[in-house]
Amino acid sequence: MDHYERIMAAVNFIKENCPSVPLVGVVLGSGLGEFAAQVTEKSMFEYADIPHFKKVSVTGHAGRLVLGKIGSIPVAVLQGRYHYYEGHDISDVVFPVRVLGKLGVKSLLLTNAAGGINRELQPGDLMVIRDHINLMGINPLRGANDERLGPRFPDMSSIYDQKFQEVIAVAQKEIGLAAKNGVYLALSGPSYETPAEIRMLAALGADAVGMSTVPEAICARHMGLRVAGISCVTNLAAGISAQPLSHKEVTETAERVKNDFIRLLNLVIPRLA
Repeated sequence: MDHYERIMAAVNFIKENCPSVPLVGVVLGSGLGEFAAQVTEKSMFEYADIPHFKKVSVTGHAGRLVLGKIGSIPVAVLQGRYHYYEGHDISDVVFPVRVLGKLGVKSLLLTNAAGGINRELQPGDLMVIRDHINLMGINPLRGANDERLGPRFPDMSSIYDQKFQEVIAVAQKEIGLAAKNGVYLALSGPSYETPAEIRMLAALGADAVGMSTVPEAICARHMGLRVAGISCVTNLAAGISAQPLSHKEVTETAERVKNDFIRLLNLVIPRLA
């Protein structure tokens, strides 16, 4: 069974159990999974029950697909993701996003927990992703291209939809949040960066750094989806803060800002449809 056949096997399984067609897809990053409770008329699937999905091993990622509605908008929510650093092949890392595209999703909202590099960002800020830098050392489109998924050489000059960025900024202001945006840089992880590496990333133009999102954004654009991204700045990057970095800090900060995050997504998602 080739990659496309595995995607369609997962799609067909989901459609057999939940025939609604989602318009907006959402990927929930570390510690941000509680938003899935906002979905109404929901059907839930454990990743372990969906053909060819992988298990999630990272704390803060439930490993569940939730289909239903936010307001009147049909959505598909990936409650947690798996990462390249867990040892998965990159094609498996982006597999859930491929499935969302084939389910009918037209717009994809990617969220993550990130370390703040730009000194104007503070823990708890929600940064709209304006662009990204891929330093993961791999591209998810490497290898033979399947034209059923997208073109051989997809354009990435506007990977994060400008109108979606504006929509999120307006929603931030409506609920009293500072409208911040920046460039997200992805590394493979799982170790956090050194202070010297953070100085290098700042010189390259990165505002925040993490270990996800970029492969999903590339594949979503490859499939013709419109993409938006939000980073929850959960800690200051190495050398900016004197404190040692830990995943515990990431999940604690995400917990602290979850109400703002939920309010923002409830406003934004219907406007992305």
